[in-house]
Parts: sequence; structure tokens; C-alpha cells
Amino acid sequence: MNKAVLVGRLTRDPEVRYSQGDNTTAVARYTVAVDRRFKRDGEPTADFIPCVVFGRSAEFAEKYFRQGMRVSVSGRIQTGSYTNKDGMKVYTTEVIVEEQEFAESRAESEANRGMYQQSAPSPAPSAPAGDGFMNIPDGIDEELPFN
Repeated sequence: MNKAVLVGRLTRDPEVRYSQGDNTTAVARYTVAVDRRFKRDGEPTADFIPCVVFGRSAEFAEKYFRQGMRVSVSGRIQTGSYTNKDGMKVYTTEVIVEEQEFAESRAESEANRGMYQQSAPSPAPSAPAGDGFMNIPDGIDEELPFN
């Protein structure tokens, strides 16, 4: 089975192009930075995974995905190769996206946006401080039937 699941942040806004011919199809490309669980001295702390998405999902990515946004992606790994203009063979690996979704709330995304953009950070959102989740009181664990 060839299945890849990624959760990370977009390194830049998706780049969208349209196929040629009678039935034009949107093709979006973006890179997801995925933190490594274990960090060793001298090694990178994240992997940068190129992703490709087609059709309506590509148009969705173009409209809603932005640099620094945390996303969840699932799909299949595809490898390939081509010969570049210097005559050297170049090998490629990318995730062909089957499903994609936001992995953080809008308020979290807007609050984090300034950290990932080169320009000046945007002002903090005026939304309430809550993230949409209810706080669970301490000591409730004993009352749950599925401990």
C-alpha cells in the first residue's frame, strides 16, 4: 500500500497552473515543512515535502491555503526522473494529494501568520481568545466510562 499522511506548515503560497487542451485542469504545487520527531545535533529539524494536487482540490488550495498555514495532507508517494538541460538525470519524489484540510483554526492561523512571512506581521485577530474547544475540568477522568 502506498499511503502518505503529512501534517506541517506551507513553506509558501501554492503555485497553480492549468493544463493545456480542451479540458483544462488546475494543478497546484506546494511544499509542506514537517517537523522531525527526534532532533539530533547537526541535522535538519524538518523535512520539506513537495506536494501536487489536481482539479477542484487545486483550486481550493489556491483560494484558501497560505504560507505558514498548518495543513494535513494525505495521498500517495510518486517517484520519477527527467533529464535536465545539462544532460544530467534528476530524480524526483512528491506526494500526489488525495485529501487536504486545515490543521488549525482560523484564529490560530492568523496569529501564526506573522511568524512565517517575510513582511511585517499582521495585527492580532480581534476574535475571542478561545480556539473553539471546551476546557475539561480537572478530576473528570474518574467519571469517564472509558479510562
